[in-house]
Amino acid sequence: MSDPAVDASRPEAVPVSPAGLALDRLADYLATRRPELAVGPLRATLIAGGKSNLTYLLRLGDREVVLRRPPLGHVLATAHDMTREFRVISALAPTDVPVPGALLLCTDPEVIGAPFYLMERMPGEVFRTRAQTDPLGDERRRALAMAMMDTLAALHSVEPSSVGLADFGRPEGYLARQVRRWAGQLDRSRSRPLPGIDELRDLLAATAPEGANAGRIVHGDFRLDNLLASADPVAVHAVLDWEMATLGDPLADLGLLLTYWDVLGGSDTAAGNPVADGLGPRAGFPTGSELIDRYAGRSDVDVGPLHWHVALGCFKLAVICEGIHYRHTLGQTLGEGFDRIGEMVAPLVAHGLTAARER
Repeated sequence: MSDPAVDASRPEAVPVSPAGLALDRLADYLATRRPELAVGPLRATLIAGGKSNLTYLLRLGDREVVLRRPPLGHVLATAHDMTREFRVISALAPTDVPVPGALLLCTDPEVIGAPFYLMERMPGEVFRTRAQTDPLGDERRRALAMAMMDTLAALHSVEPSSVGLADFGRPEGYLARQVRRWAGQLDRSRSRPLPGIDELRDLLAATAPEGANAGRIVHGDFRLDNLLASADPVAVHAVLDWEMATLGDPLADLGLLLTYWDVLGGSDTAAGNPVADGLGPRAGFPTGSELIDRYAGRSDVDVGPLHWHVALGCFKLAVICEGIHYRHTLGQTLGEGFDRIGEMVAPLVAHGLTAARER
């Protein structure tokens, strides 16, 4: 959806705003705080695809930037943290990790209805569906997957203290704390029976490893469709969606990536799902084990057994899907595909239980 132009230099001009974005107040705020951004007519378009935070393309005269804000309603504690996203992309700007340029952070919810930040619009495409990835062919799909793993290895190689992120999280006890955190999120999102999910939670809590690799910068939701990339030539231009970033065990990123890649991207039960339609072996990409081999060849992280981390990834993604499903039942989601998100919870729980029982 898009809006009529709004002239930010005319206070009397009142825009017709897209849901979740008060353009008139945003125009006034920019004119006061960042007048160099408040030039020419202001337009906004909701960028479809994201299932959590809301992302908009803003046209500020001849310039385009991106605005991020939390979802509508039912915002869980510690989730959807705009300050956290803004801080980490600002810190990683001088590193080899590709991130958008950070422009402005606003923590005042009165401006547009929620905290938000602005970042530069980056080149590239978000590869999310089979319609996008099928035409690439085997060679470019493979190259894209390997570039994704090289980017993750680059992130995990950044020393947090070297970029001002030494206090960005608490690495000690990170994995056990992740189980508790997502268990709490689950309790705040329950709206229907979820067979097996409490057993999965308890298994994870009872078997959480120490986390020998703790202390690295962890993205928290690293996957192909959280990257801006190009296929000709193959390159990753930016890593997006940093709302769950922290200091912790990088194996958590690998476990969640394998959950998207092999569980949702390779499972018959999850075929055609709206979360990972264009990912994984089913879509013609290399297997998860090939991705891990690529990562291990470019990282000093001890990969080791990943079954527990895959089980955690299944639990975490099941809770996220259930939260999105709950918001959808309350009419608090924008865009398409939300009606099927709830279908992902059961297969994720089943696979998570199988992984958690491995020895």
